[in-house]
Amino acid sequence: MRRRDFLPAVAAAPVFLAQAQPPAAGGSGGRGGFGGSGRGGGRGGPPMPLPPSDVKVAPRKGRIKQGVTAGVFGRLGTLDEQCREAARLGIKGYDLINTPEQWAILKKYGITPTMYQPQAGAGIGNGLNKKENHDRLEAVMNTTLDEAAANGIPNIITFSGTRKGQADAEGADNCVAFLNKVKAHAEDKGVTICMEYLNSKVNHPDYMFDHIAWGVDVMKRVNSPRVKILYDIYHAQIMDGDIIRNIQTNFQWIGHFHTGGNPGRHDIDESQELNYSAIAKAIGDLNYTGFISHEYSPAAGHEPIAVLEKAMEICDQ
Repeated sequence: MRRRDFLPAVAAAPVFLAQAQPPAAGGSGGRGGFGGSGRGGGRGGPPMPLPPSDVKVAPRKGRIKQGVTAGVFGRLGTLDEQCREAARLGIKGYDLINTPEQWAILKKYGITPTMYQPQAGAGIGNGLNKKENHDRLEAVMNTTLDEAAANGIPNIITFSGTRKGQADAEGADNCVAFLNKVKAHAEDKGVTICMEYLNSKVNHPDYMFDHIAWGVDVMKRVNSPRVKILYDIYHAQIMDGDIIRNIQTNFQWIGHFHTGGNPGRHDIDESQELNYSAIAKAIGDLNYTGFISHEYSPAAGHEPIAVLEKAMEICDQ
């Protein structure tokens, strides 16, 4: 199961818990998780090693803090090996890491665990947009907020859920009601709940938060500095486009960014349609202080560290 394939199969995990199983090497998913072992790689055996790279690091402007997800390494290497190379390149954060063992590895290299994705199995639910899930998910959310705060993790991920015939307006009302229940706890703990904006056209059929206007409406009504949008640029391009204008217009409601090339969610270079240099500059010009985390899989035959170095150079605006 790939990083967000749990969304159509909503009975498998709570709304903000994605399956923590990495995709096969070369797959299009950028997210995986490592279970409890501190390993990267795919299922079925130890990962292929990630040898030290001779890729030269360009001087950094450093205006934008950049992070990674597991997929950028092409599923090579242990988490320790990945962090070694990430730190050498100037990476500051690593999204979607699950356990204290893994957080300790990140911190050894001066890397922040920037987006908490708990392991699957902590509860059952099919989305914040369904009232019947709220009591159960409130307890799980509050526990997750406590754990994130105790371990220096600034964000946790959450999802709207799928429609399953539900009207968007009803789903939005239910998401607002739930987030209003937990926002005070998030504010007290200093941890931001980030609801992800995903495409329903290619990757996540029937997902409710598939247009920026829907998410902004929810954020405005919750109106908390600790409830924001995870603006995934790849998904946003598929659904709404107009990336820079939408980021500028809705910036106050955005808490985190993910990158990925479109089409295919591969390298963010000139081989795809998004101009990440211009996008990153626009974000930097808004005095953004959070993270832009790379969430792509290197194209077939591309060396992961070389691709990551180029992605960092493109976004170092």
